[in-house]
Amino acid sequence: PAGLWTVFTLGGVGSKATPQLEQCSPLANQSLLLLLVLANLTDAPDTPNPYRQAIISAFSSAHPHAFQINFNSLYTALCEQQKSDQATLLLYMLLHQNSNVRTYVLARTDIENLV
Repeated sequence: PAGLWTVFTLGGVGSKATPQLEQCSPLANQSLLLLLVLANLTDAPDTPNPYRQAIISAFSSAHPHAFQINFNSLYTALCEQQKSDQATLLLYMLLHQNSNVRTYVLARTDIENLV
């Protein structure tokens, strides 16, 4: 997986997850990497990427049957993990593809913690 991640980060350009982060939660780190790879697969000509659609609908109030995410907990976790490429990529994906997440983040008064 590290080799694949290096390809996605243009040969290792950019920040890397700290060794302490990877050691304290290797399952979470690997799960996030898998989620990002699946969510960024190319759409088929006749159907959109089902993984991306599931992530987008998980944060949407338009789908009452979808599980609910606590935006405050998500925001806090993303603020704590912004030194890792994968957390930044997840934030980027959520901000660009989900208006509910974007609205929540922009409404925060402590956005400097994220930036």
